[in-house]
Amino acid sequence: MGKIKYIKQIREFFNENPVVSINSLKKFTKKNDYVYLLINNLIKKQEIKKITKGFYTIYEDPSLIVFCFKPSYLGLQDALSIHNLWDQETNPVVLTVRRIRQGVRKVFENNVFIRRIDKRYFFGIEYLRQGDFYYPYSDIEKTFIDFMYFKENLDKETLIEIRKIIDKRKLKRYLKKYPKKFRNKVLERLELEKVKKNGLGIFKGIGEFREKERKEMMRRLG
Repeated sequence: MGKIKYIKQIREFFNENPVVSINSLKKFTKKNDYVYLLINNLIKKQEIKKITKGFYTIYEDPSLIVFCFKPSYLGLQDALSIHNLWDQETNPVVLTVRRIRQGVRKVFENNVFIRRIDKRYFFGIEYLRQGDFYYPYSDIEKTFIDFMYFKENLDKETLIEIRKIIDKRKLKRYLKKYPKKFRNKVLERLELEKVKKNGLGIFKGIGEFREKERKEMMRRLG
């Protein structure tokens, strides 16, 4: 009778939680061997699925892996997509402060990209709904910073769209956590795109350039 009771409780636990760890299941019984046996049986019956070592679910969303590597969030191209700034098909990109293996992992036949980030730069996260659950995503400002930090390519059209909606005050507040050289690089990237897009509207942002560059641009404009 005891085993039947555990099975019922564990099934209910899976229904109530998108991701279940093996450690959380051990709270139901002191018999660890029974927990592992039960997990294997549920997998064989296709009632649950393994996300990664020690974590299981009854769902099929590969993004659930973000809850396996806390503290973590979904970012880079994945975040641009959820913010409607990236039209291309994307795979989950997990950024975590945990010291785990980076690179590509297979989750439910999908590629998931794992990257490590310094705990000093773990911020700028908001929970957004995707399907049935709310996931931690980097906000637009942190996403842009992460693109620069990881030296990821960002096409001109996406940069222009980011610049239209980015909160510059929030961006500058975030950048205070980074070295000055990197801060300047991020801000310069935004201003350079502004020049390319606005043409003669250059005077609006000309104060951001060094004096030598300003004079050269003035000369070209005649």
